[in-house]
Amino acid sequence: MPKERIGIMGGTLNPVHRGHIAMALAAMESASLDRVLFLPDGQPPHKAGIAPAEDRWRMLVAATAGLKHVEPCRMELDRPGTTYTYDTLTSLREQFPKAALYYIIGADTLMQLKNWYRWEEVLPLCTFLVCPREFGGDREEIRAERERLEGLGARFKPVRMDVMDVSSSGLREALARGEDTPLLPVQVREYCGLMGLYGMTPAVPEAAAWMPRLFGDLSPKRFAHTLGVVCSARELALAHGADLRSAMTAALLHDCAKCLPLKEMQRIARENRLTEDPEIMDSGALLHAPVGAWMAEHVYGVTDPEILSAIAVHTTGCPGMGTLDMVVFLADKIEPGRPGFPLLARMRETAPRSLPGAMCLSLEGTADYVKESGRKLHPRSAETLTWVKSVLKESK
Repeated sequence: MPKERIGIMGGTLNPVHRGHIAMALAAMESASLDRVLFLPDGQPPHKAGIAPAEDRWRMLVAATAGLKHVEPCRMELDRPGTTYTYDTLTSLREQFPKAALYYIIGADTLMQLKNWYRWEEVLPLCTFLVCPREFGGDREEIRAERERLEGLGARFKPVRMDVMDVSSSGLREALARGEDTPLLPVQVREYCGLMGLYGMTPAVPEAAAWMPRLFGDLSPKRFAHTLGVVCSARELALAHGADLRSAMTAALLHDCAKCLPLKEMQRIARENRLTEDPEIMDSGALLHAPVGAWMAEHVYGVTDPEILSAIAVHTTGCPGMGTLDMVVFLADKIEPGRPGFPLLARMRETAPRSLPGAMCLSLEGTADYVKESGRKLHPRSAETLTWVKSVLKESK
């Protein structure tokens, strides 16, 4: 018996979309896989015009950050020269000698196996998990080709899943036209917009220069969260007339210090006199906001005081918050990937209509949560709640 059953999801992933993820999850269930490795191509043969490898890698990391037993793998990206499946499977065989390998493909790919590099040597290296695809091929032709390959030692197993009518090329064209792309993960869509991939205009021109540092400083889940906050900040800015570029910039950098060790945050805060509040100094969950604002200015080169303010107050809030401050504060709480908590649905419903109303819900929810934990709401947050209530009262 194999020690482990490993699924392999290859391809350019240009960009990764919900169809890829659905195939991986369905294959995991159908073949009882222990995990699935996503391996984006580095320099694939017969394909040109794909997005840079590091962009495709970051999108993949963000799209899979919340999935259990799904792991991005850089093996093909880091291999020099042209990428061939034969080399990948041979390397995985060496790395996992006791594992059973399962290569996930669509039915359309089955017809192309005979064109792969050293394809006859590929066949015995894995079992092919075949997902249904709508591609206009002849079913009888597919059956005949499958039987021919099985005669040469190939092993195929069908994957039970609904057919998804989605293609990377179609999504790239939709992005270029500015159309909705519901079959792209939110994080992928926002990354494309920030970076100006696939014919889009860069929403934050500085993002290309910032991204290597930011991606390297954040964990996969924090990076995915950040892109979700960019999405919500963009939507709230549009709803409330805030500057779009400023909102997306602040959202992109709002957690830039989040994954620093607390001691490093404290060092930066002390050396730059960012706060004298002992409660903030002792909490990474609070301190990363003022430290993040400092990093946005001194590491990333942001000079706009409104953007820096929005980053600095996105955890505790502050009385007299401006529109951009509230947009980023709330985007952090309601982004699409945020796990559910009491009042989340109401906050998401309220925020496009009333920033103060959603702020009130958020701060009241936080106050209830910390009270149940035997603690008190931070004084600045309590002052912000009082201020928000006064704003709401005056608006009636």
